[in-house]
Amino acid sequence: MESLLELQPLFWQAVIETLKIVSISLIFGGIGGLLVGLALYTTRAGGVLQQRVVNGALNVLVNTFRPIPFIIFIAAVQPLAREVVGTGIGDPAAIFAISLAATFGISRLVEQNLVSVPEGVIEAARSMGCSPLRIIFTVLIPEALGPLILGYTFAIVAVIDMSAVAGFIGGGGIGNFAIQYGYRQYDYVVTWAAVIAIIVIVQLVQFFGNWLARKALRR
Repeated sequence: MESLLELQPLFWQAVIETLKIVSISLIFGGIGGLLVGLALYTTRAGGVLQQRVVNGALNVLVNTFRPIPFIIFIAAVQPLAREVVGTGIGDPAAIFAISLAATFGISRLVEQNLVSVPEGVIEAARSMGCSPLRIIFTVLIPEALGPLILGYTFAIVAVIDMSAVAGFIGGGGIGNFAIQYGYRQYDYVVTWAAVIAIIVIVQLVQFFGNWLARKALRR
């Protein structure tokens, strides 16, 4: 059984891999979630791009995949991952699965935060002849920016949790490190070192997200 001191280089490599997986997944999942969330909000009844059929289809899609526990989801999308990224294991498959799961989760966060924008503000923009796209980018998103930042902060924490679960399909990062050198070796010191690393990362993300949200709300 190797000590944590001997595993220190691997530990820091795992931390860096986690940050890489989370960052790449958030780029794809964050953009995808924003687009789907905007579509859910704007195509609803009374929305600036009202399309009930599209809205219904999007709701069914999101409601189908969002409740699936990630440990099951990551296994279920392995065949699709092989088609898209060429492999069902490792970092590429983990990033693909996390990005997809994040898209569905973030879309609901975006939709719920956009609902908080007063209807009067949107109606005022409509009465001035603003196009739907202009309303979305100059009214909706700016008005909901503070809550959106908090929503994305919550999503980042969820993605960090997903990255740890990705260790079960051979994805790198802290989850894989904890499973391989902690859980399988019955080394609780290594396991708790991984737990503490995740807690520290989450605390930093939450602190920064709260700070950004306060700045946005004060403007």
